[in-house]
Amino acid sequence: MATESSASKPFVSCRGLVKRYGDRTVVDGVSFEIGVGETYGLLGPNGAGKTTTIAMVCGLLRPDDGEVLVAGHRMSVNALDLKGLIGLVPQDVALYPDLTGRENLRFFGRLHGIPKKRLDERIDEVLGVIGLTERADEPVDSYSGGMKRRCNIGVGLLHEPQLLILDEPTVGVDPQSRVAILEAIEALGGEGISILYTTHYMEEAERLCDRIGILDEGRMIAEGTRRELVERIGEHTRVKIEADGEGFEEFLGTCRALPFVVGESIGKGVVELLVIDARESLAPIVEAADHHGLHVGSVEVIEPDLESVFLHLTGKALRD
Repeated sequence: MATESSASKPFVSCRGLVKRYGDRTVVDGVSFEIGVGETYGLLGPNGAGKTTTIAMVCGLLRPDDGEVLVAGHRMSVNALDLKGLIGLVPQDVALYPDLTGRENLRFFGRLHGIPKKRLDERIDEVLGVIGLTERADEPVDSYSGGMKRRCNIGVGLLHEPQLLILDEPTVGVDPQSRVAILEAIEALGGEGISILYTTHYMEEAERLCDRIGILDEGRMIAEGTRRELVERIGEHTRVKIEADGEGFEEFLGTCRALPFVVGESIGKGVVELLVIDARESLAPIVEAADHHGLHVGSVEVIEPDLESVFLHLTGKALRD
């Protein structure tokens, strides 16, 4: 985690980033900073612009407007020295399946120009960090999805980057592997590496990140620590209702008119409401569901969290 003094000296500064594809603007004026040793999370649903933003941060895409500064220098697609300070772990696994984990690490280490003696030492260090020492000499094709993800992270760590960028590294992995990945990232955050972490899992952002930026439809709609973001909605609580029936839209319309409902979203068989006082609101909400012919299966009361923040700011659930 970053200290107050390190966070005051940003390692990365993004200023007004814009990226367009034809008439579509996928990143629209995004600005944020990452301090030395800080773990910064970009939180948002699929399609929010997270991957495009990190592609501009690491110089793979040229912004249409704005700039990225890394270690005080302007990033560009030709800034090879700056790119050498960054370890990128892409959303898709980028490994050679017929090679072993160790062979993959050695191959990518050579591409980075790491001297052989140091590379052998570094491979052993990285295998320990990602928890693959015992499986290092088996083909990657025999790995589980989570093990492949961890090996992918190892490739990004080999050259000892000062900034590690992780683009949704836990998507599609089993719960056990997900825990192992999060534990490895937590350990890295304590070693002084700056980390840019993108996810649409709010619990990961809450666990790992010093500060969080919330992206929606290409715009940065909120930024701060978890506490600062939750304070933006006061102490509002989410009420999640699962039900069957045809009257969902009518039920939602009735809920909107209730004075204690300040946000709402609807999914398949699920309505989520952001309310001021759950104790006072539950009875009239359930009565409204019954009035509109809904058969309520469950009602869950969820205390304020980043999901509530996103619902409050956008009117939709984080994973919509």
